[in-house]
Amino acid sequence: MSLSQPAVTARPDPSPPSTASTFRIDIWRSLGDRRIVCRVDAGPGVTALSGPSGVGKTTILNMVAGLLRPDGGHIHVQDVPLFDGALGIDVAPEHRRLGYIFQDARLFPHLRVRGNLLYGIRHLPDAADALEEMARFLGIASLLDRWPSTLSMGEAQRVAIGRALLTRPSCLLMDEPLASIDRARRADILQLVERLRDEVGVPILYVTHDLAEAERLSAHIVQMDFE
Repeated sequence: MSLSQPAVTARPDPSPPSTASTFRIDIWRSLGDRRIVCRVDAGPGVTALSGPSGVGKTTILNMVAGLLRPDGGHIHVQDVPLFDGALGIDVAPEHRRLGYIFQDARLFPHLRVRGNLLYGIRHLPDAADALEEMARFLGIASLLDRWPSTLSMGEAQRVAIGRALLTRPSCLLMDEPLASIDRARRADILQLVERLRDEVGVPILYVTHDLAEAERLSAHIVQMDFE
């Protein structure tokens, strides 16, 4: 379909081989008496940030997204510099071309599913066709006229993923997307993330406290811990 576009633990990579770095990150930020540090040099596929709750995984994701400013270092995604403290580069969040999937989906409550999916692409001439293709891929065609308040958490996350993908991001940032989903539906979202990795080929920076989840999805695992 046309949807494409810390030490690292290496395992056999399910993604196509590549010598280029998708994520080159070396950043730090002080929060109170703590210093959060992250170093990543990873290729295509899923790169997982794993570690205990409160260690700073979401803070790292927010710095990559441009929602928080690092105290120093650099962030390169797909060889594009998004932040460099030494060079004075700090690209605004809306210009970083990143899709952010939060724990709680964060759909617009005043828009039906169709409106949520179209939100970032209404100006594009192929918006309607892109929406139909995405709805088929995600299995949410029957939900298009529903309100967010009537969706299960698993359905809402599928819509959130579709909304992010339709903006044609250079990569996805996923912050514990299974955290708010009941155990029976988690396998569905895990399989969807694997399809994004294998069929769509979109790079993903994936946050989880569950090491088994990280090992299932990723060939590049950054294990974070308290300093």
